[in-house]
Amino acid sequence: MTRRTTSLIAALAAVPLFVALAGCATASDSTGSGSGSGDSSESETVRIGVVGKGDAQWAPFVDAAADEGITVELVDFGSYEQPNPALTEGEIDLNQFQHIVYLAEYNDASGSDLVPIGSTAIYPLGLYSKKYDDVKDIPKGETVAVPDDASNQARALLVLQSAGLVELKSGGTIFSDIADIDTEKSKVKVTALEAALIPTSLPDVAAAIINNDFVEDAGLTFEDAIAQDDPEDPNALPYVNIFAARAEDADNKTYQKLVEIFQTDKDVQAGLLESSGNTAVALQTPVEDLVASLKKVEADTKDNK
Repeated sequence: MTRRTTSLIAALAAVPLFVALAGCATASDSTGSGSGSGDSSESETVRIGVVGKGDAQWAPFVDAAADEGITVELVDFGSYEQPNPALTEGEIDLNQFQHIVYLAEYNDASGSDLVPIGSTAIYPLGLYSKKYDDVKDIPKGETVAVPDDASNQARALLVLQSAGLVELKSGGTIFSDIADIDTEKSKVKVTALEAALIPTSLPDVAAAIINNDFVEDAGLTFEDAIAQDDPEDPNALPYVNIFAARAEDADNKTYQKLVEIFQTDKDVQAGLLESSGNTAVALQTPVEDLVASLKKVEADTKDNK
């Protein structure tokens, strides 16, 4: 998902989960005026499903695509449950709103075979503290809070493990929970709280994982995080946001060109940062890594049933 929310259902998002087979768009045509591509009737038209057509990256993206002779029609959906069914049914050609975990859950639930064809960004989930300026300063035995909902808790524990605060018995998966913590090998104790209550509870614990939507409620900025997802960490890969296509279109050259435009156009990248409150970390992850991650998450999802 391209929003700051870290919940699978809200970020999904993703981040959100799972699939309501609804599919009507709330708006569609957005082709960018005054482009240098000439008559749009001579351009190839690609319909891309998004959630939040007004986000700052999309207008320059449409214009940059037009300069390459590609007419992009943005189809704006009102909820995260809609773009994947629309793509499966051929109502749109691509979508860009979700991360790999969300796509894997959709494919598993629906029997679809949508695939990632390019990365956009990751929206890091952060660890915050009112008491310590560095994660290394947190004493052994202190308590750290994480969200109590399953999707955010798993990701939060992976952040804590990457920061050296806990060790997970399984090594860490998208299904990890507090029971997976090896207490003997972990530096801190972990408590689960409702995500919306964590900001007000921050002074009572050593540190806490705070969902992006609640960071400002805690009187913090995103720059205050003392640890967060490392985009280079394999555990973070499932939370990378992607362009998705139907499997038969994975090698479509026009679609690949659109991914390249999104990843390299300076105005698009500036818009991405703006629309995310400067939290997005832009990525150009190799497609083969995205596909491998999707297959792993799909397998893990089946095994976890």
